[in-house]
This record gives sequence, structure tokens and C-alpha cells, in this order.
Amino acid sequence: MDVHLDGSRGVGVSRLEVIEGPSGRRRRTKADRARIAAESMMPGVKVADVARKHGTTRWQIYDWRRQIRKGNLVLPDSIAALPMFAELVVDDSAVDAATARPASDLEIVVGDVVIRAGADTDERQLTRAIRAARAAAS
Repeated sequence: MDVHLDGSRGVGVSRLEVIEGPSGRRRRTKADRARIAAESMMPGVKVADVARKHGTTRWQIYDWRRQIRKGNLVLPDSIAALPMFAELVVDDSAVDAATARPASDLEIVVGDVVIRAGADTDERQLTRAIRAARAAAS
């Protein structure tokens, strides 16, 4: 219980305010800590929201999560069976675009101009292209 006295020394107390409730430090069991940390690991859940809901800080939850990884806290059986990794999704369109365009063996940047040349590019043509790019950049 916290007590706040409003008044100066030597003068009678004009007001007395008694504040009841939790003192700030909470004693949680290992099972409670593991349950709260596991709740923060669920997909789409924000750690800050879980911390606010349970009256703790984000950093405390991050510490509990670290303890779970080290094996100091044990997840409840109902949560331990759930996958804890993000699902891997491969976008086929990105792969198709990359394979459709052959990769250049050489890429030269002159100012705003990019010159890409393959292994079979003629040396004279490449020299002319570089000179033209330099002239355009000046």
C-alpha cells in the first residue's frame, strides 16, 4: 500500500491519499511467463499489445522468449505443438522474370548510362559504347 501525504513539515496534514493495487512488481510463475511469451509468438500478434494486456513491458516478454529458446522456460503443451517458423512462400513470377532475361557478364555505369555486355560482345563495339556514354555524360 502506498501512502501520499500532502502538506509541509511541521504543519498538520491537510489531505491523506491511500493508493491500493499492485505495487509494480508482479511475481509470475514460470508457467505464466511461458504462456505470456508464447502468446506473443502467435502469428499477427504484437509484443507491445501482449505486454500491455498483461501489465508488463515488451523487454520482459523478449527476455522470456529468450529463456524459452535457451530451454529455461518450457512452453505449454497446447502451444508447443504449433509451428514457430514463418511459412516460406516462393513467388514464381519473380523466378520467371529472372530466368527470362539472360544475365550480363559485364555491367559498366557511366553517369546515368548503364552498359551491359555479354561475353560475346565485340571489343570495338564496347569501346565505342563507352566513349559515347562518356561524351553524353559530359
